Amino acid sequence: MTSAGQEPSAVAPDLRSNIDDEDSPASAERRLESARDIRQRIIGLVEDYVAASQREEGPFVPGRTPVRYAGRVYDEREVTNLVNASLDFWLTEGRYSAMLEKALAQFVGVGFCRLVNSGSSANLAAFSSLTSARLGERRVQRGDEVITLAAGFPTTVAPIVQHGAVPVFVDANPRTANVDITQLEEAFSSRTRAVMFAHTLGNPFDIDAVLTFCRRHDLWLVEDNCDALGSRYTTQLGDAPDTRYTGTFGDLATSSFYPPHHMTTGEGGAVYTDSEELDDIAASFRDWGRDCYCKSGKDNTCGIRFEHQLGELPFGYDHKYTYSHFGYNLKMTDLQASIGLAQIAKVADFGAARRRNFAYLRENLAHLGEVFDFTEATPRSDPSWFGFLATVREDAPFTRGDIVSYLEGHRVQTRMLFAGNLVRHPCFDEMRERKSGYRVIGDLPVTDRLMERAFWVGVYPGMGIEHLDYMIEQFIACCDSFGVH
Repeated sequence: MTSAGQEPSAVAPDLRSNIDDEDSPASAERRLESARDIRQRIIGLVEDYVAASQREEGPFVPGRTPVRYAGRVYDEREVTNLVNASLDFWLTEGRYSAMLEKALAQFVGVGFCRLVNSGSSANLAAFSSLTSARLGERRVQRGDEVITLAAGFPTTVAPIVQHGAVPVFVDANPRTANVDITQLEEAFSSRTRAVMFAHTLGNPFDIDAVLTFCRRHDLWLVEDNCDALGSRYTTQLGDAPDTRYTGTFGDLATSSFYPPHHMTTGEGGAVYTDSEELDDIAASFRDWGRDCYCKSGKDNTCGIRFEHQLGELPFGYDHKYTYSHFGYNLKMTDLQASIGLAQIAKVADFGAARRRNFAYLRENLAHLGEVFDFTEATPRSDPSWFGFLATVREDAPFTRGDIVSYLEGHRVQTRMLFAGNLVRHPCFDEMRERKSGYRVIGDLPVTDRLMERAFWVGVYPGMGIEHLDYMIEQFIACCDSFGVH
C-alpha cells in the first residue's frame, strides 16, 4: 500500500532494488560469513563453559566422592563436535557418521565398519547377517546351533534365540573368565553353524583355539568386542606371530559405545568385518532390511533405481523401497557420531590408562590372594581391561555379599559379572520348562562360582591414583575386619 499522493511506480523500483541486493552473490556471501562468525563465537563459549564446569567438579574427597566403576572421560573437543553437529541440524546418519566409520575401521584394522545405535544392536545386526539367504548353505537357520558362553551379557545370546537358533552354553575358564576351550568339541553337533563369544571384561578369549575349532568345522565366528576395544592378541596360526586388535579375528565383530565402555557416543555401537558381502548384509539389516544402499539424503546411487526387477515386484519398482531382509532401523545419529569422532582419537591413551590402573590394583592387592582369585590375562594377550574382577574364595572368612556391602558402603561402586549364569535367569523359564530351545554342556560349575562369588571394580581412565589408593585401602580394611591381614 502506498502513502497519499505517491504513485505506486515510484515505490516499486526501490523494492525490486532491495530484493535484488538481498539475493546478490555478495549479499549471500556476507550472510554466510556472518553465520560462520556466529558459529565460531558459539564454539568459543562452549570451550569456555566446558573448562569452567570441569574445574568446578573439585578434588577427590575419600569417603565422600564416589569411586565409580566407569564413566565418561571427555573434554571440550567432544562437546564442540556435538554443538557443531547440532548447528548443522542433520539429525540422522551423515558426514560425521561416515568419518567415524572410516576412523574406527582404520583403528581396529578391518576393511568395513557400520555404526549402529548400541552394542546390543551391533550384536543383533552381526548375527542377523549370518541368517541371510545370500550366504546359501552356510546361512544360520532355525534349529541350527550356536556355541556361546553361559557367563556373559544377555544381548550376546538374545539374537541367537530371536532368530530361532539354539544357543549351546559352555562353561568358563576359572583363570580368565573366558570360554573353557576344552568343551568346544563336546558342544559341537551336526547342527552347529556358528560360535559367538565375548572377550570378558576386555580379556581376549583363547583366539587361536577358537579359530582352529571354527576352521576345522567350517563355522562362523562372531567376536563380541563390546568390552575389549583396543585389546590385543598375538596369533600363532600364520607363518609368523601376528599381534592384532581383537575385533579382527572373527567373520564379524561388534563394539559398544555406551558411556562405561572404552569410548562413548552416549548410546551407540559398531559392526566390523573384512568381508564386503557381510558388510552389505549387515547394512541391509541395519537399514530396515532394504536392498538399496543409498546413504541418507542420497538417491539413485546405483544409477538404476527404477530399472530393477527383484522378487515378484513389478519391473522398475523403486529400489529405495525394495527389501531383501526382515530388518530394523538401527542407525546412529550424526550427533552421536560427532562425539565418537573426538573419542576415537583418545582410545589408545584410554587403553594405556586402563592397563596401568589394572596393573596397580593387581600389584597392591596381590597379598590378598589367600581370600581372592584375581583374573589372569589370557596367554599371548594384552587386554585393554574393562574392569578388575575378583572372586571370593570358598575358604574365605567372608562372602561376596560382605565385601560388596563394605565397598558400596564406603562409596566404591561394584558390579557383578553381568548375568552370572544366563540360563538361571527368568528369560529362560519357558525354555527350561519345555526342556528345549537351548543346550548346556555339563553343569557349568565355574559359571555358577562366578555368579555366586565374583564381582568387579573399575579401572576406567577417569580414575586417578587417589581413587585407586582409596579402593585398595577399602579392600584391605574389609579383610582386616575379618582377620585377614
